[in-house]
Amino acid sequence: MSNMAVYTTVLTAYIVVLVAMGIWMGRRTRNAEDFYIGGRQIGPWVTAFSFVAAYFSSVVIIGGGAFGYRFGMSTLWVAASNVLIGCTLAWIVLGRRLWEFTKRLDTMTIPGFIGKRYGSREAEIFSAVIIFVFMIVYNVSVLVGMGRIMEGLMGIPYTTAVIVAGLIILIYVSIGGYLAVVWTSFVQAWIMLFGLFLLAFATLSRVGGLTAANIQLAAIDPGLVTTPGVWGWSGLMSYALIVSLGVWGMPQLLVRFYSMKSTRVLRLGVVLATLGGAMAILPYMTGAISRILLPTLEHPDLAIPKLAQLVLNPWGGAIFMAGVMAAGMSTFASVLIIVSGAITRDLRGNQEERKGKKRRPQSDRRDVMIGRVASLAAGLISLAIAYRPPGLVLVITAFAWAVIASACLWPVVLGVYWKRANSAGVFSSMIAGTVVALGWMIAGKPFGIHGFIPGVFISLVVLIVVSFMTPPPDAALISRAWGEGEV
Repeated sequence: MSNMAVYTTVLTAYIVVLVAMGIWMGRRTRNAEDFYIGGRQIGPWVTAFSFVAAYFSSVVIIGGGAFGYRFGMSTLWVAASNVLIGCTLAWIVLGRRLWEFTKRLDTMTIPGFIGKRYGSREAEIFSAVIIFVFMIVYNVSVLVGMGRIMEGLMGIPYTTAVIVAGLIILIYVSIGGYLAVVWTSFVQAWIMLFGLFLLAFATLSRVGGLTAANIQLAAIDPGLVTTPGVWGWSGLMSYALIVSLGVWGMPQLLVRFYSMKSTRVLRLGVVLATLGGAMAILPYMTGAISRILLPTLEHPDLAIPKLAQLVLNPWGGAIFMAGVMAAGMSTFASVLIIVSGAITRDLRGNQEERKGKKRRPQSDRRDVMIGRVASLAAGLISLAIAYRPPGLVLVITAFAWAVIASACLWPVVLGVYWKRANSAGVFSSMIAGTVVALGWMIAGKPFGIHGFIPGVFISLVVLIVVSFMTPPPDAALISRAWGEGEV
């Protein structure tokens, strides 16, 4: 069997399984709560591994490998921060409170939570717009990652690869909603794990082990095996914080806490998410080692695809390709649900609820239909932009994450921990954080510091200062959010 036949066979089988799961879950999607948060009935294993799959997308595999290729072993610190801050601490600090708050406030989206927690329609709309625009930008980086792996391993044109991958995701997301996303992500996480371990084992075997790899990298450039190495502290710390602390403001990951069936999920879930998240180390490490085997690559984003082609046999390469596709598809699908919710639930607004009326069944059915159309539209926009990608995968990701986190991170975190945070403080914070993050990046990242750092710092300062300078939030609003008076 030829190499192309092997890749096609594995990819076709994988696609059939995904579409079948989407159709199956579509039959279980009866209302808006099912479509957006799985009816709040998801258990620990599916919650944890779908979180990992959505977090460590093709962006981390392809983009992390590219940064490993450029900057060497110091990028392992980025992976360590992914595990400790992005997985373990995120689950411990936010998991229980977000589930409890969103349950009490009856919200399904991050903008919806912000709007109800602070009693601010303006903040809800602003966060929805930011999420809509910059999640589409983020999805472009995910599509680019999938396109690069298919281009590198199968030899098919990048544009064809992007279109095929994107259309498959659009089919199962628009049919099955969040239930399709979370269950396919669970399966995809295991495929990712297997593929990454397979590549890491084959790569280390080829270079003679990790010690030998470090010796050979040091011969190329000593900065490839030291910290901060050729990257420098400002670049290393900026990106480590963006892709770890930035998670705390990322809607496609926080929604996993909304969808848990109870807070008991957290006991096992935090352990599973941490163990699964440890896979983040592998693409950075193998990307760094690929510098030894592939010293003259034209584009760093090709490091992992070309490495897989070099060290794996056709079946191994096909399985690894499925792992990268799984990573990308899980994230792309998760983002489509978030963007759909931003349009359907937040920008459109729930008119019946605002008028104090009880929601009717036909309203739920209408919202599900609009959500499916919105998912398709957002996906097609991402496909159009990904047709001619603007830069490195991880650079696009960091840009999008910096803006979203600067707008949403502190409103979410302080929203569940600080009663004094009010609507004036949060709206001012979101505007200031967004403007500073964008302005800093437009200015060319002065001092080598990414816009995420000043963005989230200013956002925090403004939220605290303005909240203290303006009247406290309504007592009834705080009582409802904190569940005070509940039996």
